[in-house]
Amino acid sequence: MSSNTPFIFIIDFKMQNPFAFTLEELEERGFLYDIKGNTNSLKERQVSDVIQLKINPLSFDTYSKAFNEVQANINKGNSFLLNLTFPSIVETDATLDKIFHAAQAPYKLYAKDNFVVYSPECFVKIKDGYIYSYPMKGTIDANMPNAKNTLLHSKKEIREHNTIVDLIRNDLSMVASEVTVTKFRYLEKIKSGQNEILQTSSEIRGKLPKDWEKNFSELLLKLLPAGSISGAPKKKTLEIITAVEVKERGYYTGVFGIFDGQNIDSAVSIRFIEKDKDKLWYRSGGGITSLSNAEEEYQELLKKIYVPTN
Repeated sequence: MSSNTPFIFIIDFKMQNPFAFTLEELEERGFLYDIKGNTNSLKERQVSDVIQLKINPLSFDTYSKAFNEVQANINKGNSFLLNLTFPSIVETDATLDKIFHAAQAPYKLYAKDNFVVYSPECFVKIKDGYIYSYPMKGTIDANMPNAKNTLLHSKKEIREHNTIVDLIRNDLSMVASEVTVTKFRYLEKIKSGQNEILQTSSEIRGKLPKDWEKNFSELLLKLLPAGSISGAPKKKTLEIITAVEVKERGYYTGVFGIFDGQNIDSAVSIRFIEKDKDKLWYRSGGGITSLSNAEEEYQELLKKIYVPTN
């Protein structure tokens, strides 16, 4: 980043195939992006009918086997929190580019004939010399009776959120000073298909060195993979993820973002549909702690399979 030329960066989960393109190069390579309205798409977002996804999920037996291995590692102290994910085959009449244009999300990316992602989760923002992160952990159906209090007082959700905030705070401390949790466990309402969910998030801020632009790639790699979709402690948890998940994540749960010439905005690549061998795979999952229940976590994985449209 020796110049102020805007670019998009896209990094896979294992950081094996990262790349960055100027905005002109990105368009030539068949990518579309929309990062909070900053977009290279000539089409406006389409207000459309519901995009139906027929789900052919993995079996509960397959999920529970991995879940039990994760719990065994948690009981041994190898992990405190692990984000367990699996791919499900989905069928739809919609094309990936149609899903890109129809989805309602702050962060969207489309790779021609490869994948589409419509993410609600910021990874990091850099603005005016400060770096911000917004870990999202803890969800509930907004239409459930007493949903707000149930979410805010759930021991499992509290533990999961506290663990991630602590992890992200430590991660930011590797690249920034004066790291502070400026907002803790605030509620957001997020579109989920035709329904809405309540989500708890926190804001964490740190002050970057004055020359952060010169070392942006090194700074970014120190923070990856994102704590919210890996777990804690990160190194050992990543080893467990590799052992128990059935399919390489690829660009799912990696990150993508934009440098606009001055500042950075980026997202975690969740809500992700990938095309592979003429099949569509939807990636989803959730955080596992010692208080997690296999059936509840399996149902959460399924509930996250949707396209949020008007």
